Amino acid sequence: MGSLVGRDLISIADLSAAEISEVLDVAAALKTGADPGRPLAGRNLAMIFQRPSNRTRVSFEVAIRHLGGHPIPLFNSEIQIGERESTADISRILDRYVDGIVARLSSHRDLVTLAGAARGPVVNAMTDREHPCQVLADCMTVRELLGHLESARVCYVGDGNNVCTSWIYAAALLGIDLRVVGPPGYEPDAAVLDRADVLARGRSPVRRHHEAAVGLEDAEIVYTDVWTSMGQEAEQQQRRDDFAHLQVNDALLRLAPPTARVMHCLPAHRGEEITDSVLDGPQSVVFDQAENRLWAQEALLSLIFAGEVDGGRATGPAGAGVSGA
Repeated sequence: MGSLVGRDLISIADLSAAEISEVLDVAAALKTGADPGRPLAGRNLAMIFQRPSNRTRVSFEVAIRHLGGHPIPLFNSEIQIGERESTADISRILDRYVDGIVARLSSHRDLVTLAGAARGPVVNAMTDREHPCQVLADCMTVRELLGHLESARVCYVGDGNNVCTSWIYAAALLGIDLRVVGPPGYEPDAAVLDRADVLARGRSPVRRHHEAAVGLEDAEIVYTDVWTSMGQEAEQQQRRDDFAHLQVNDALLRLAPPTARVMHCLPAHRGEEITDSVLDGPQSVVFDQAENRLWAQEALLSLIFAGEVDGGRATGPAGAGVSGA
C-alpha cells in the first residue's frame, strides 16, 4: 500500500481504519517470522525520553535494530526540552543528523511542535494526551484473541487518561464496542469524545458508566491502567479513594463472562488498580500484550520507512527527502 511512507504518528486518529489494519497485518507477519528486510539500513533514529521507560525504550530500540537501523537514545538530562533550547530548535538540529524521531514526552504540545519543525517522520511514543503505539499493540492483541476488532466488546476500567483517549479514537475508527467505566469527575475529555463522534461517522463509539456491572456484563476484554499517571502524584490518595470500588480483582472480574481476558498496559501498581491474582491469573494476557509492543512498532516503522511489505519482505527504502505529515 505504501500509505504510511514518511508519515508522522502523533495521534492514532491520524490513521485510517485501513492503515491500522495494514500495521496489524504486517505486525502479525513479523511475529510469525516474516523477514522485514532492512528498511532502516543506513538510517539513524533519535529516541527522546523525557519520561522514564522500560517497554517503550527496549521495544523501539530492538525494533529499530531488527530493521537495520541505529537508535540513539536521548534522555531529559541531556536534551532538556524547553530549557537549554526551544523544542523547535532541538527538532531542527536533530533533523540535520537523523532520519526520524521517536519521542516520549510529558507535553503533547511539545510533541506537536517537535513534529512541526522536523522534515523527517516523528512517532509519538507517549505524551500526556495520547499513547498511540500502546493501543496499536493492544488492538493487535485483541485481534489475536478474538479474530476480529469490529464489534469487539472492550471494557476499559479506569481514568480517562492518555491510553483511554487512544482507545476511544481506535474504537471510533475500527467499530469496537468500547465501554469506559470510571468514577464521576474522571471521564474522558469532552473534546476527545467529540472528535471520536466525527471519526465514527454517526456511530456512537463509546459508552460511559460509573459502575462496572453494566460495562462488564458481556465484555470480551477487561482493560485497566494505573489510577495515577506521572504528573498527578499530588492526587494519588484522592484517586485511590475514588477508584477503590473499581479495582480489577477476582470479585470485579466475576461480573464479566469467564471467557473474558484481562489487559493492562503496564507498569501495574499491584494491589491498587489490579490484584496479583488477576494479573497473574489464567484470564490475563498482559505479558502477551506487552510483547506485541515490539511487533506493532516494528511494523509501523517498516511501513513509514519502506512503504510496504510484500510477502513478508520490505520492498525498498523510502525515497530521500520525504517529509513528515
